[in-house]
Amino acid sequence: MTVLDSIAKQANRLATDVQMSLKRARVEGERRLLQRQHRAALEELGERTYELVRSNAIPEEPLATEIAAVESKLMEIEAKVAEIDSLRSEEDEPAADDATPEDASRTAFPMVGDDPAPRTGPGPGWEATERFFGGPASKD
Repeated sequence: MTVLDSIAKQANRLATDVQMSLKRARVEGERRLLQRQHRAALEELGERTYELVRSNAIPEEPLATEIAAVESKLMEIEAKVAEIDSLRSEEDEPAADDATPEDASRTAFPMVGDDPAPRTGPGPGWEATERFFGGPASKD
């Protein structure tokens, strides 16, 4: 067997493996799509069933446990929405003892003084840089 025959067989084997991987990936993607569609259909069925039970179009008895779980979660969601609304209203109305934004920034950054130092040039680091690279001397 020549070297070229060996390389050709390996290339064919590799091409077959790649084709199988692509086919498997395509089929997996189709399966995931079908699963999402199935879940969506079940969700729609559940919502429609819930609506029919609430409108007394179908009896509640065989689904009483599931209906109770759905209503419990709806009540929890409504409670969280109310909690979020109350937190938002608290944020909109700052308390009288809250620090003003200026005070808050001073608390967060105590190293920053009230009056910034007047800047006469590009800054202290630039003077050393200019001396190092042979630029114009500083005007001190």
